[in-house]
This record gives sequence, structure tokens and C-alpha cells, in this order.
Amino acid sequence: MISAQAWADAERLWDFQQMGHELRPCSVAIGLGSHDLGVADTTADLYHRGLFPLVVFTGATSRTTKHRMPRGEAEHYRDRALELGIPPKCILVESKARNTGENIRFSRALLKEHRIAATSVLLVSKPYEERRAYATARKLWPEVDWVSASTPLTLEEYIASIGDARLVIDMLVGAQHRLMLYPRQGFMIEQKIPQDVTAAFARLSEAGFTSRLVRS
Repeated sequence: MISAQAWADAERLWDFQQMGHELRPCSVAIGLGSHDLGVADTTADLYHRGLFPLVVFTGATSRTTKHRMPRGEAEHYRDRALELGIPPKCILVESKARNTGENIRFSRALLKEHRIAATSVLLVSKPYEERRAYATARKLWPEVDWVSASTPLTLEEYIASIGDARLVIDMLVGAQHRLMLYPRQGFMIEQKIPQDVTAAFARLSEAGFTSRLVRS
């Protein structure tokens, strides 16, 4: 049973972890691999809206995806994007990255290998990964103008699509923990975290939503 306070705290993290960027045309898109094929769906929608001419799907597998996406997250994203009408020539696949930092670094190297100059990148991720992905990308590739995007869903709608409320809240808490720790470790840029967000994170951690916390 998830308490009313926990739901309210999860909503606060959900809202904070999205960047609210106004979408605009970019040189390329990067679709960050995960368990959520909705990222590929959203990437395809943005392609058909004319926001970029080329996408890099990036991601190997993780403990969450090794059985659902055995050929790698990026490969499964590519298959989905092809089903949704993105031409094969408009997709590059980076299939080795196992964390957000590698997603950015390996995608950058792949674009350089193909002699594709990117001055702006539309970064497509899960809704609660927007801020973390943006902060990582800004740290590792600061010359680029980054625009964050994700599937426009409420927390309730996202949980319904995943089917596991506790898992989603655990992931929200884990993403927030990284936003708090990783700037000090040099993995992402520093961002101001409102006091009420820090308080929501603390209450959810105390309530046991801890499976995705960074372990020391």
C-alpha cells in the first residue's frame, strides 16, 4: 500500500525531473536506451514532426532489459522506429553503452565517425530521466545546445504503462539520488534542487523506496 504522502512526494520528483523544454528543430536526436520502448515511439513522433533528420539510438542491456531486449536496447529501439516509419538511413545504432555517460560519449564518437556535425541535439529519454540525462550531456558535451524531450505523460499514466508503481517510484528516487550525488563526482553539471524536492526524496527513502539508490 502506497500512502498519500508517498504519492504526493513521487509527483513532486516526477515534476522536477522533467525539464519542460520547448521543442525545436535540432541537428540530430539521441534516444537513450532503457526498458521503455515509449522512448522509441516518442522519437519516431518527433522525427515525423520534422524536428531532426537523424537519430542515434544508444544502449546495450541492463539487469532490467537483458531478457526483454536480448539484442540490446538500441537494436530493439531501432526495430520499433522502423515499424513506425523512420527510414533505415536515418538511424544509427550505438550498442555498447551501459550508463548515461557512455550513452553520450559513445553517441558523440559515432556521429564523429560518420562525419556528422551536431550543433544541437534533441535528447529523448524516459520522463523521469530528462533532467539527469540533460545534466550529464551538458557536462560531457558542453559545446552542443541540448533540448530534452520525453513522452508527455502524467505519473499516473506512466505507472499504468509500466504496471508497477513501486518500481517506478524506486526509479524516481534513484534518479533524484544521482542528481544530488553525481555533480560532486564530476559526472554531471550542478543544478539547483528546491528544498521541497530534497524533502520529498528524504521521505520516500525513509519509506523504503530504495532499490535504485546509489550504493556506496
